Amino acid sequence: MPGRNSLFWKLAILLAGFCLAMIALTLSWGQRIGEQTSYLSDEAKTVLSGYAERAETAWRQGGASAVDAVQAELEAAEGSWVLVLDPHLFPLGTRVMTADQREHLSFMRQLHWGMGRQTPQPRILSIPFKSGDGQLVMQLPQRFSPWGPRPLLYFLAYRVAPVILALALCVLLFRLLIAPLARLREQANALSADDLSARLGAPLANRRDELGELARAFDHMAGRLQVTVTYQRRLLSDLSHELRTPLSRLRAASEREESLDSLRQRLEREVCVMQQLVENTLELAWLDSERPRFAQEAVHLRPLWDVLSEDASFETGWPKERLHFELDEDCTVRANLNDLAKALENMLRNAIRHSPETGRITLSGQREGDFWCLNLRDEGPGVPEEQLELMFEPFARLNQARPGDGGFGLGLSIARSAIVLQGGAVWARNLDPGLGMYLRLPAWQGSPG
Repeated sequence: MPGRNSLFWKLAILLAGFCLAMIALTLSWGQRIGEQTSYLSDEAKTVLSGYAERAETAWRQGGASAVDAVQAELEAAEGSWVLVLDPHLFPLGTRVMTADQREHLSFMRQLHWGMGRQTPQPRILSIPFKSGDGQLVMQLPQRFSPWGPRPLLYFLAYRVAPVILALALCVLLFRLLIAPLARLREQANALSADDLSARLGAPLANRRDELGELARAFDHMAGRLQVTVTYQRRLLSDLSHELRTPLSRLRAASEREESLDSLRQRLEREVCVMQQLVENTLELAWLDSERPRFAQEAVHLRPLWDVLSEDASFETGWPKERLHFELDEDCTVRANLNDLAKALENMLRNAIRHSPETGRITLSGQREGDFWCLNLRDEGPGVPEEQLELMFEPFARLNQARPGDGGFGLGLSIARSAIVLQGGAVWARNLDPGLGMYLRLPAWQGSPG
């Protein structure tokens, strides 16, 4: 079944309301029209009452023969039969009622009664004398029929009113469905025309139905696309800038009168630099655009730290006894081993590069619910507070004393992107003394194996 806020229920309520309104309107208007076309007009009542007075006068002054004359006169004038009866429904004249006339006496209507709907059956009127000792009974003359043609009333009731309701339904459907879709089409066209700032926004994104979900998904997609395109344009611009330096050195080397061995060594060195630069940039762009799902496994931090510290000590000459592991020996996180190792290795090399010769580097942390919060701390000078986030930007070189010295400023960006894609987080914080690089990684819930 659709959810409580589903568009299905709005449409169902709207259509049900339209049907109920149409039925109620038809019934009420039909009843009103029936009332308006069921009663005799004042003119008809006056004329017919006058007929009864004439019959009463004739009976009192001339008796039965005079009553017969009035009956014949009225029948000739109106084209319908006429009877003058006493209170017991016996004729006051000499005429004898026919069986058909007597049958119609079973239900007679007063002048102020409704005549009902128009049917082939004649309407029989009973118009009492003023004295109450007799009545004029006659078939309703056709010229006094209340069912005469009223085209405007019928047109309004059965043509205009349904059309107005249908138009109201269309307006509601337009506001509910078509207007949001038109807005979505407009923003999609703007997005396709390279307007990366196109958003649907409120109030469409605040709706709680399927169109609201679509609007939020569109805005998220547009925001993600804008960030990605802007990020990759920036990467391309920074890459072209970074490539100028080794290319300039190659051009300068080619213009100098150097030996072939020196030129070959320079060429190999600069090609390696450019290759590493391009590979790192492509890796960062791939992480941002593809957002891959890394295969995750149980990573035991103690063995990993031993390997990384051994390699860092060998390559940098940093004494291994100043690389401290202060985590729980059973600390196990859920991550991709290769990417976590590269991230920690990059952070460790940065920490070594910017720590004093007598300093120490410590990997510590604690369990926080379903996560391990790790802290790789050095004893260097730290960085300005406003640059703590900037250091994770691609090609960021804060100064010669902080990350970026001897590299391209891509290591921390790649490390953060890889960790974030594994459900973790990376940030930096100044400590006293030094800089702390924090990693928040999901804890391994099972046995580390």
